[in-house]
Amino acid sequence: MNTEDFPLPRSRRANERLHALIPGGAHTYAKGDDQYPEDLAPVISHGRGAHVWDVDGNRYVEYGSGLRSVSLGHVHPRVTEAVRRELDRGGNFVRPSVLEVEAAERFLATVPTAEMVKFAKNGSDVTTAAVRLARAVTGRPRVAVCGDQPFFSTDDWFIGTTPMPAGIPAATTELTLAFPYGDLAATEELLSRHRDEVACLILEPAGHSEPPPGYLAGLRELADRHGCVLVFDEMITGLRWSEAGAQGLYGVVPDLSTFGKALGNGFAVSALAGRRELMERGGLRHSGERVFLLSTTHGAETHSLAAAMAVLTTYAEEGITARLHALGERLAAGVRAAAAGAGVGDHLLVRGRASNLVFATLDGAGRPSQEYRTLFLRALLAGGVLAPSFVVSSALDEADIDHTVEVVAEACAVYRKALDAGDPTPWLAGRPVKPVFRRLA
Repeated sequence: MNTEDFPLPRSRRANERLHALIPGGAHTYAKGDDQYPEDLAPVISHGRGAHVWDVDGNRYVEYGSGLRSVSLGHVHPRVTEAVRRELDRGGNFVRPSVLEVEAAERFLATVPTAEMVKFAKNGSDVTTAAVRLARAVTGRPRVAVCGDQPFFSTDDWFIGTTPMPAGIPAATTELTLAFPYGDLAATEELLSRHRDEVACLILEPAGHSEPPPGYLAGLRELADRHGCVLVFDEMITGLRWSEAGAQGLYGVVPDLSTFGKALGNGFAVSALAGRRELMERGGLRHSGERVFLLSTTHGAETHSLAAAMAVLTTYAEEGITARLHALGERLAAGVRAAAAGAGVGDHLLVRGRASNLVFATLDGAGRPSQEYRTLFLRALLAGGVLAPSFVVSSALDEADIDHTVEVVAEACAVYRKALDAGDPTPWLAGRPVKPVFRRLA
């Protein structure tokens, strides 16, 4: 396959315009054209349901929509109608809108393990607010993050620990520690070594594998024993694991939790939720020192809160979480069968909960390979599948899944040829895709 097989002239020109005006050519690094094969990064015109169209007129079955945020599909009628209704009533006022209390009531009814909630616009806002609140209530400076998980915030306390720490003082980074997922003994050793210094443990409660039996309950006990705050980052697990997130599925209650992504079906809304005793420290009804918790001009825009309420209602009334799992299970089974049939079942792996599938591409020696990922993505794009992951939306239907599996089978045939040749280079037609986190461009 070469570039001429699947030309994207308008997308290429649009990418040049993007890079000329926007650092990185996108407002999110994970959307950058370096994440796609060279000259095969489609620029999107519009979307509907589980499909998107690029500016060249090509239609794709889309996965990982909006970086996992559009879990109901694009232009979902219930969400769109709720948003339109509020747009005609005003979006932002000098005092709270009644929608703020209605959205809070709806959220807390869905996530009953939390007692108070505050809304913002993106995940970084609320995870950083959780860290600040934990430091304030404990009087401790250090933050312990799960080192096996890829992302928590754009703010200094986290980005300083990544391969892109430019601009962040070392003194800030030194306050952030890492603990391994699933290893209670190592986490206890960390807390003992930094006794009375760690304000909080922050982690995604689940990821590409299920938490080991007793692990989350063990973390809860460790946090209590060492006097630190337990924070669940539910940006991904929220709604996709259960309507109440991972905490609702596994029955372990954090002190604080953060939600976003699926909460707005693409509209900008996130949430910090948790125990009243902690959350009220950012309020007015306590006698202690005040915490500047969250204060954002656009945090409670009416149309985003209306979108969130419509999403929560749709999940509850239409059984969306169960549908996501059913679609994901069908997709995972089909991809695995296609890979096995082409003899690449040990090289193209599907991982994760059915509602949150990702894939790994391994070379002939079983090592993660950006070159083989590039080859695989090229074949998917040529077949009309836009899939940086295999994260499903409820707008997919069985025909979409079956088409995807057919395209995967074709991609696996190319994968097998590259493995047999011992070199994927002839099938790349350009530079390989690159990891998001890297020190040099």
